[in-house]
Amino acid sequence: MWYAGLYLLCTLVLSGLTYVLLASSLQQRDHQHIVMELHEMVKLYARSGVAGVQHGVDSYGQPSYFFVRLTGADRAPLVLSLPASWIPSTLHALDPGRVPATVVWDDIATPEDGNRLEVASLRLADGAVIQVGAMTQGRTDVLKRFRASFALVLLPMLALGATGVAALAVRTMRPLQSLIRTVQSIVAGALDTRVATHQTASEWDELGRLFNTMLDQIAVLIQGMHDALDNVAHELRTPVARLRASAEVALEQAEAHPTLYREALADCLEESERLLTMLRTLMDISEAETGMMPLALEPVQLSALLTEVVDLYRYVIDEHQLDISTTAPPTVWVSADSTRLRQVIANLLDNAIKYTPPAGQITLTAFQEPTGVAVVVEDTGRGMTPDELSHIWDRLYRGDKSRSQRGLGLGLSLVKAVVQAHHGAVAVSSTPGRGSRFTVRFPKLPSPRP
Repeated sequence: MWYAGLYLLCTLVLSGLTYVLLASSLQQRDHQHIVMELHEMVKLYARSGVAGVQHGVDSYGQPSYFFVRLTGADRAPLVLSLPASWIPSTLHALDPGRVPATVVWDDIATPEDGNRLEVASLRLADGAVIQVGAMTQGRTDVLKRFRASFALVLLPMLALGATGVAALAVRTMRPLQSLIRTVQSIVAGALDTRVATHQTASEWDELGRLFNTMLDQIAVLIQGMHDALDNVAHELRTPVARLRASAEVALEQAEAHPTLYREALADCLEESERLLTMLRTLMDISEAETGMMPLALEPVQLSALLTEVVDLYRYVIDEHQLDISTTAPPTVWVSADSTRLRQVIANLLDNAIKYTPPAGQITLTAFQEPTGVAVVVEDTGRGMTPDELSHIWDRLYRGDKSRSQRGLGLGLSLVKAVVQAHHGAVAVSSTPGRGSRFTVRFPKLPSPRP
């Protein structure tokens, strides 16, 4: 209805503008003819006097279409020619006494037939007044026919426009109704319902495709949540069972072996810490993946950060008899949360230490790239198979070779989530028996280092 109303309004405005322009053009044309005749009468009067004007009037023939009147300085009529449709009762409105020495216009209504008389008047140097005019009947007839034709054309145009607008509205609303039905089906529980789309470039089809893509991503997230909950339930089962077993042993043998109380409490604390660490890590990963992790971004010098992390693991490195080297120019800086970045490097280094045999080598490198900064953690450990590489970023995933090592299976998932929260990216390449190479990339500093 809004489109139909707008269509009608535009049609009326354009037609009204056309009518005004047509009326103005016809009036201008009539005025030009009248002025030309007025100047012609002035020339005849200057050349031959009253006889010249009378001769000019006689040349019009009958019926005459022009009104011509010549009055002397004493207002006495000298020449008078009335058009065929002239109504003499309105002649008194043309007072020659008020005409100046310039052309003036009079527009006189004739109440008998509704037409008008347009008259141009001019006072000459000797006081005589020449008045030339014409009836507007011809112009009125043209405009009347235009109005009648417009009325005849407008009704079909409106009917056609309303039909077209209705068809367009139905066609436009059909995809929206399909979208509404899809949402209603999903709300009712049919989560696999999708919007029907066509291979066109229309905005509705694009919206439908984006909506379906969003639904697919939501389905993937829901499935991921289910898998994560299953994994968490599976992983929690072992520490909870250990807690219960320690408590049961302590209760059963406490009287005979009082020291079991202390050992049971120690085991319970260890398993409780393991549970808390798992839950905190899962919360950190969820916050990072959803963009809710608070990051205190600041310029961080990577050479100092890498040295600090290596010093933190120095005892474990020496215990495993590993050779570790760090290469990072002091000019390499990155905009990051120093605590979270330290956590990323520590997890990668811890992972390298776990799976690198004695006498192996670990290398930490940081360098500037055209698009930002890269940090590489490379080891000569046992490496990973292609199947393991496709799952290492999954939560709680632990490969067969890592089952003998203590861990939660959340370290690399946290690394990826934190790096992506910094708008960076992490990649890995590995060869079984030859080691692995983790590359973390961060964008450039948003502003020069202070």
